[in-house]
Amino acid sequence: MNLIEQELDSQGILLLTLNRPDKLNALSTEVLTTLAKLLTAAKNNPKVKAIMITGNGKAFCAGADINRLAECTAQTGYEFSCYGQEVFRLLETIGKPSLAAVNGFAFGGGCELAISATFRIASTKAQFGQPEVKLGVIPGYGGTQRLARLIGKGRALDLCLTARFINAETALQWGLVSEVVEPEALLAHGKTMLQGILSMAPLAVAGVMEAIDHGYDLSLTDALHLEAIHFAKACATEDKQEGVSAFLGKRVAQFKGI
Repeated sequence: MNLIEQELDSQGILLLTLNRPDKLNALSTEVLTTLAKLLTAAKNNPKVKAIMITGNGKAFCAGADINRLAECTAQTGYEFSCYGQEVFRLLETIGKPSLAAVNGFAFGGGCELAISATFRIASTKAQFGQPEVKLGVIPGYGGTQRLARLIGKGRALDLCLTARFINAETALQWGLVSEVVEPEALLAHGKTMLQGILSMAPLAVAGVMEAIDHGYDLSLTDALHLEAIHFAKACATEDKQEGVSAFLGKRVAQFKGI
């Protein structure tokens, strides 16, 4: 049995399915290593245009491996945290649109995995939470930082300090997910969202993601300069010419990524 199943469709959408349903798809070291390998391969494969991540069974991902956590000292705990952060940062900076299709529980490291993707959608059965304080630790795979950036400091503190779980509708209200759909429609809806993005100019899409990701932590002056640089790069592409021409000609643009 593969720890993560992979399936690449004809439109270049790579579906990665966490496949430890008996363990609620917990993130063992082996799972993280497999995910890192698959993401690295996807980054370097021109046939992969976008990535969707989901879970097999009733959980998206129930978090880190508790047995591994139990063994952590200060030194190994630091290494444990840094490795998970490195893998999730790979997803975040892969340069291709990614979507977490949260089918069920997304707790601890599972929530942190979801918020590392470009987008998140949830089934009506999904739940989210950062319950690490119940175990005497804090989120270690980026939860304290990405949650605050995504849903605001107050709500990030709420999730991380109370250890409570929120349902899909609350996650939608908070901006943690973009949409909530019925479980049977989750993957199809996620593919539809990604297909819409893939119909846009690829270099422009990549430029938007890089400008927002890198610009977020800059001063506004520096971030605006970064935006102008990416805008200038886009203006020099053939896709810009095609996009403007198609708009003026009232036809559908045929982008080539050049």
